[in-house]
Amino acid sequence: MKKILKIAAAQLSPVFLNKEKTLEKACHAIEEAGNKGIDLIVFPEAYISGYPDWVWLIPNSKGAELNDLYAELVENAVSIPDESTEKLCKAAKTAKINVVIGLHERNSETSNASLFNSLLFISDEGAILGKHRKLIPTGGERLIWSQGDGSTLRSYDTKAGKVAGLICWENFMPLARNAIYESGTQILAAPTWDKSENWLQTMQHVAREGGLFVVSTCMAIKIDDIPDVYEFKKLYPEGREWINTGNSVIIAPNGKILAGPMEAEEGILTAEIDFQDIIKAKRIFDSVGHYSRPDVFNFRVKPSTKE
Repeated sequence: MKKILKIAAAQLSPVFLNKEKTLEKACHAIEEAGNKGIDLIVFPEAYISGYPDWVWLIPNSKGAELNDLYAELVENAVSIPDESTEKLCKAAKTAKINVVIGLHERNSETSNASLFNSLLFISDEGAILGKHRKLIPTGGERLIWSQGDGSTLRSYDTKAGKVAGLICWENFMPLARNAIYESGTQILAAPTWDKSENWLQTMQHVAREGGLFVVSTCMAIKIDDIPDVYEFKKLYPEGREWINTGNSVIIAPNGKILAGPMEAEEGILTAEIDFQDIIKAKRIFDSVGHYSRPDVFNFRVKPSTKE
């Protein structure tokens, strides 16, 4: 593992509800990042194939419209593994880069008709390392995504260090964070839909609390990125240009911003990192080291909800 690494946040818009074209865009970004010598790239939450923002716009009484949108979302979701993940793995191997990418994942182990908000972890050798399913969707998202369990709360060994992920507001969950810290995480991928100033402050706190690097990646997407065939597009305020401006950021273990926030544009945000900064940050405060007090606190993760 190199001492100095380059990591990146891919603040990109998907091709809305089009899995194949979004995959093409993702693979192109992976290739571009590899050519720049980047060791790890993190894509936004639900990048394949787009965040279902209609959950905040369409009332649940509009069942027929919601059914049609959900059916299309499932059609453009991913199973792990499938042909879509094969394309991503091939791109990662060719570019020699580690990839964390947000996607809608089918529950292929059972009905194949429910969805998880998931992160897929791919090594620079093109192997699937694992996945993380979001523990609890927020607000209207609960009408779309199932709940993950404790089996995916872990980090993965890569040539870019120990990498883990928490999605959007599950980063607010103290016990979920502690599980990630205890797994020895050095880089936390934090794909999100939240672009707010409060969110950026939370990400700085998490970096300091965990003594790790944080890559907060949010998609930048315009109204014009939603095809006109979708009626919910008319529910946005007249004259609005951006649905989400992104504000992706990369943060050091001392809480200082290394790159970003990138606002109202697409692009690949990059930063150089040095793992010695983790050691330096943990000299005074190590939340799962000398500050953990196992004689006072008992912490355990249940791998399954059935346990």
